Amino acid sequence: MQKTLENFIFWSRWLQAPLYLGLIVAQGVYVYQFMHELVHLVTKAGELNETEVMLIVLGLIDVVMIANLLIMVIIGGYETFVSKLDLEGHPDQPEWLSHVNAGVLKVKLAVALISISSIHLLRAFINAPQLEDRVVIIQISIHLAFLISALAIAWTDKIMMQTLAISHKLPH
Repeated sequence: MQKTLENFIFWSRWLQAPLYLGLIVAQGVYVYQFMHELVHLVTKAGELNETEVMLIVLGLIDVVMIANLLIMVIIGGYETFVSKLDLEGHPDQPEWLSHVNAGVLKVKLAVALISISSIHLLRAFINAPQLEDRVVIIQISIHLAFLISALAIAWTDKIMMQTLAISHKLPH
């Protein structure tokens, strides 16, 4: 009975697979969004001022960074929590995938969120005359919260790795 329960619990990780497939669909939406904005930029190039071009380009960069975040979550999450990907020797295997674990994935995601937040903040600064002061202050506060969270995650992961290294050196 216990072995059956344990096997069922272990099998339950496959319930996450549809979630990763859903993220792939979401990434398709971001590809559409990117292409839509790119067409807008190209077709209106002569009519846009420098600030408008810069805001559209930052929007494109934002979409790319979110797509990169999705790839990290999809591939890293699947590899870490569902099943190993059989990519050994594949020429396109991401370098970071060979040493991914839950801690590394959390730190990478936190850094990606900070990068995305930075782009949003830069867009807000460029577009500041059209925004209320409180909106800019809230965006800065959110960015600082991401920074503090990322530092806390990295620090916690470092402590856990040090503790793990020490426990492996102790004689059993």
